[in-house]
Amino acid sequence: MNPIAVAVRQGWARGAIELRQLLTNGQDLFGLLFWPLVVLVVLFFLRHASFQSSGLLLGSLALPSVIGMLVAMNGMVGMGQQLTIDREDGTLLRAKATPNGMIGFLVGKIIQVSGMVLIPSAVILVAGSFIVDGLALDDVGSWLTLAWVLVLGLLATLPIGAVFGSMFANPRNFAFMTLPITGLVAVSGIFYPITSMPGWLQGTAQVFPVYWLGLGMRSAMLPDQAAAVELGQSWRHLETVGVLGVWALIGLLLAPMVLRRMARRESGSSVAARREKAMKRA
Repeated sequence: MNPIAVAVRQGWARGAIELRQLLTNGQDLFGLLFWPLVVLVVLFFLRHASFQSSGLLLGSLALPSVIGMLVAMNGMVGMGQQLTIDREDGTLLRAKATPNGMIGFLVGKIIQVSGMVLIPSAVILVAGSFIVDGLALDDVGSWLTLAWVLVLGLLATLPIGAVFGSMFANPRNFAFMTLPITGLVAVSGIFYPITSMPGWLQGTAQVFPVYWLGLGMRSAMLPDQAAAVELGQSWRHLETVGVLGVWALIGLLLAPMVLRRMARRESGSSVAARREKAMKRA
């Protein structure tokens, strides 16, 4: 059997096991569902608020946007955190020492983080549909749009998350990456339409994938008339594909290079040194 195919199968199994462990650990499960629960509380208070004179409810505009945000945040932050954790505890070094182990390692991380995206997104979508009105997931086209935005969003964010993760030797330092990403979310029209923001903020947000993921999710879940509050009064599917595709290409080109470089620098002594520092901090 092709050794690459074997590594992919092993990575798939590894990712499924790690995801199952996360779901059966109370603390990890709480961490996974904490923000979805916070979002549902926010949606509850927004359920009757409307955006200016459009008649559109802020809750219905925010729900798909938040799912897009979760894809971006878990793709970039989640992947980066998992990579730094495995780097610190020696998992990455063990994968490096195994034939085609890095391929299996990366496939496993993709499966695990994708599950960390899909599960909270499903919780928000199902529970949120009972809280807010105005969603329009009532035909095949809407579900197909939801599917391609989700897949393209993961392709655009997971490799970038791997690049971010390779920049830090331990998970505590990686926490600094959440600050600029959180700031980016704040200007990307997640909880309030971007058309209400200054032009320079609108331009900045459109460079990054968070805005386009939110827009793509809104185009899948909201009726056509909701596009009236978007830039250009359009869902701009072609632009969504273009920007997310560019980010996916950048990530897929950079991630293998930086991961190979990171793996080459891993050694038993570097892992031991990081463990010793972690024990001193504990």
